[in-house]
Amino acid sequence: MTGITTIIYPVKNLDQAKNIFGALLGVDPYADAPYYVGYKVNDQDIGLDPNGHKYGMTGPVCFVNVTDIHSHLQSLLDAGATQVQGVRDVGGN
Repeated sequence: MTGITTIIYPVKNLDQAKNIFGALLGVDPYADAPYYVGYKVNDQDIGLDPNGHKYGMTGPVCFVNVTDIHSHLQSLLDAGATQVQGVRDVGGN
């Protein structure tokens, strides 16, 4: 596991959130589209998703880069975690 690589925030007002996160992070977005705004700070991706609430995001969602998602998921379930959605590749790999 390489740790949390991406944090996506659902936002209701993309322009306002873009201004706030730009001021907070001190960098310009590397991706700036109507459906997603992304910032890179060191090796951390921080994204703003204006459709996140529509897809059930109630707060920030962290993405972790692992070599074997199914074994890591099973370890979490064995430790008492509850799976709320299926595994999906969001990185295009």
